[in-house]
Amino acid sequence: MANWRDMETRVLEEQYSPSCWSLRMDKDAVIESHVREMTEGTQRSRGIAHTLLNIPYGSEDGEKLDIYLPSKSIDAFPLLVYIHGGYWQELSKEESGFLAAPMVAKGIAVVAVDYDIAPKGHMDLIVSQVRRSIAFITQQYPLNKGLYLCGHSAGAHLAAMVLSTAWSEYGVRPDIKGAFLVSGVYDLLPITCTYVNLPLQMTEEVALRNSPMQHVQDVKSSNKNCRIVVAVAENDSPEFQRQSREYFQSLQELGLNVSFNEVANTDHFDVIERLCEEEYVFTQVILGVIMAA
Repeated sequence: MANWRDMETRVLEEQYSPSCWSLRMDKDAVIESHVREMTEGTQRSRGIAHTLLNIPYGSEDGEKLDIYLPSKSIDAFPLLVYIHGGYWQELSKEESGFLAAPMVAKGIAVVAVDYDIAPKGHMDLIVSQVRRSIAFITQQYPLNKGLYLCGHSAGAHLAAMVLSTAWSEYGVRPDIKGAFLVSGVYDLLPITCTYVNLPLQMTEEVALRNSPMQHVQDVKSSNKNCRIVVAVAENDSPEFQRQSREYFQSLQELGLNVSFNEVANTDHFDVIERLCEEEYVFTQVILGVIMAA
């Protein structure tokens, strides 16, 4: 894959259009299916788990979260925080509880985080909101057995930015024991040259400030004991695969506890959708990390 700066805009936009790369169905159908699968999965989870919905972690309309609790609800449980994708301009927590069923069955609480999507939300605000949601969760559940982050696509970018947080600014010290970054974007500069940036209106300065690749040293200083899994779908585009590998390699070079997982026979969408299945290989990866802690 050539350097993204050498690509024509048309080629660059195709690389950053995940729906163009699915082998299962055409680009419109795969997006419709993705939203449907996650929405239906969230409804199933709400029928199984004890839920606390629309909990505000801030004063803005988008600053809310949903909590899916194990049936034997006590304060001392691991918390898996899911941060949704949608290129910072689509989706919400209403489609983000789909992975809760196999987690609560193992005594793990799941938190689905909302944030103000573009154009209302800009990148600095969105990153700040997700960080504040983690601070809020830490304060609400001080006896938790560790926080674990799971983010998909734009959500993986946001989870990576959480890992680079200077928590002294938030008055908390979250015990982040694991992070599962799935099909993420870790360098935002290529995005600024595509249609994706139209509602975001990121300048190069904003993109650099909010690119996890620029903050790998901060990850090391804040998360020495965190197990990080960088994952990508086998049928993600070459650019998504390049970004994931380069972010993984940057963390690995710093000596962090990080692994790389290319999930076979998946695309950008079902790689995360299938977390509703307990036997799915990546569900087992997540459960394995959490249960071993």
